[in-house]
Amino acid sequence: MHLSTRLPRSRGFTLIELMIVCAVVGILAAVAYPSYTRYVQRGHRAAAQAHLVDLAQRQQQFMADSRSYADTVAALNMTTPAEVARHYEIEIETGDGPPPEFTITASPVEGGAMAGDDALTIDNTGAKTGPW
Repeated sequence: MHLSTRLPRSRGFTLIELMIVCAVVGILAAVAYPSYTRYVQRGHRAAAQAHLVDLAQRQQQFMADSRSYADTVAALNMTTPAEVARHYEIEIETGDGPPPEFTITASPVEGGAMAGDDALTIDNTGAKTGPW
């Protein structure tokens, strides 16, 4: 009788299998990362939009009390949330009129996550411009 000796098969992954897994992970990351980035930007923009609406409402209350609009966020007894301040600069422009008017602008911070995005604005009539 002839006895054949078989070498035990080593267990593990081959180089080809590892390369295929790396390629699949790379493709998934290339597709998922831009979507994730857009999702995060929409979240930052939504926070800025909510803050602008709050400021506009506070401006109307300020107008009812003092017959003029405030020209700073601090004058409205408000602070810009850290999440918004990290990505946007808030500016209030007022006009004495008649009638008095204001425009609140949230401009993306240079070099930040929202760089390249358009500025958001809201005015005393409630008109909004930018990517609302």
